[in-house]
Amino acid sequence: PLYLILDDNFYYQSMRYEVYQLARKYSLSFCQVFLDCPLERCLQRNRQRSHPVPDQTICLMARRMEMPDLKKNAWEGKSLILQSLDCTLEDDERIMGLLAAALENPVKQNEENPEEKEADRAICAASAVHQADGTCRRIISGAMKDAKDKSLPPSEMKSLAEELNKLKAEFLEDLRRGNNWKKQISFENQYSAPPASLTSAFQQEAASVVNKYILK
Repeated sequence: PLYLILDDNFYYQSMRYEVYQLARKYSLSFCQVFLDCPLERCLQRNRQRSHPVPDQTICLMARRMEMPDLKKNAWEGKSLILQSLDCTLEDDERIMGLLAAALENPVKQNEENPEEKEADRAICAASAVHQADGTCRRIISGAMKDAKDKSLPPSEMKSLAEELNKLKAEFLEDLRRGNNWKKQISFENQYSAPPASLTSAFQQEAASVVNKYILK
C-alpha cells in the first residue's frame, strides 16, 4: 500500500480537515498521529536546533494548538495521541494498528449527510476567520507603526489601539456570522479565505480611524 505522510504542525482542526476532505473526495484512508509534548520540553528541544525559531513562535503555536477531539469530531475518529516524552515499542505497534485500521476503512463519500455538511461549513468558516484575524493583526500593526512615526502621545496611542481592536472584533464577528461587513462587500463564498476586497475594506476603515488621530 502507498502511504502519504504529511509531517506538519496542523495546529488548527480546519487545517487537518482539509486533508480529510481530500481523502473523502477520492475515497482514500485517513488517520492522524498527534504528538503531545509539554511546552517547556518543546522550548528546550527548539534551543538545541542548529537554527532555532524564536521562543515566542513556539509559545504562540502552543496556545493555538487544537488537539484532535475524538468524541466531538467523527472525522477524527482514527486518531492516535502519543506522549512525545517517552516513545515506546508499544507506541510503534499502536501506530501500525492505526494504519492498518485506516487502510481497511477508507473514507466514504457521503455528500448528502447533513451533519457532514454542517461540519464542513463550521470548520471552513473558522478557517476563513483565522486567516482574516492574521491579516487584520498585520494591518493594525502597520497602522500603529504609522501613528508612532507621527509622534502620537502615549495616551492617544492607547486609545487608537483600543479603537482598532474594537473594529477588528466587529469585523471578525460579522465574518463568523456571514454578514456583509458594513454592507460594503458581498461575501459570495463564506467557506473560503476572505477575498482581498474584504480585507481591503477593513484596511480602509482602519486608515480612517488612524487619520482621525493624526490629522487633528
